[in-house]
Amino acid sequence: MAVDLIVPLKRPSTGKSRLRGVLKHTGTDATGDAGFHAELVLALAYDTLRAAVSTPGVRRILVVGSDPAALSTLRELGVDVVGEPSGTGGADGLNAALRAGERLLRATAPDAVVGALQADLPALRPEELSAALAEARGTRAFVADRQGTGTTLLLSAPGARLRPRFGPGSAHAHTLSGARPITAPVPSLRGDVDTPGDLDHARLLGLGERTRAVLDRACLLS
Repeated sequence: MAVDLIVPLKRPSTGKSRLRGVLKHTGTDATGDAGFHAELVLALAYDTLRAAVSTPGVRRILVVGSDPAALSTLRELGVDVVGEPSGTGGADGLNAALRAGERLLRATAPDAVVGALQADLPALRPEELSAALAEARGTRAFVADRQGTGTTLLLSAPGARLRPRFGPGSAHAHTLSGARPITAPVPSLRGDVDTPGDLDHARLLGLGERTRAVLDRACLLS
């Protein structure tokens, strides 16, 4: 069953605040530490999307970003990039962006399975994403992060609302809302990166090429 994925993304220069300062610029160009941070955030997304577009059963990927111009390099992967509609900020901004993306996807594919995938899975393996989609079997389901509290993937039933509940404790919130937890052994799909410790864990799993290249050019402050 084909799945259309929504991937929300903040502006790379302001996203992933808990990773800010984890890289120290060591080159002679004008990139600087702030530029390296934005490059890292964009690399995390690039490797996530490269794995997702290679996953059997993923038909379309829609990136909903607060700064589409800063995400233009992602289009080379064959994904669509659109801006967040006005009014998607605030405490519920992520869920509002996902609902907006869902409306766009359903305009052309009203009966599809729609999913929300986090953009910070740099070790993602297509076969593990495929295993999660197969276990869901067209039901509303989610994948919890490795700590068991957050959510890295949420899937709708065919033609049904996604009903995202992202935020602190989202795994519990999605369970309460009726979504079924996926139990497949998919460590790369559970390995989202919010902290330096998460980044170390992703390195053990095996980083994607773009993220690995950024880290190879920087000094890790851990």
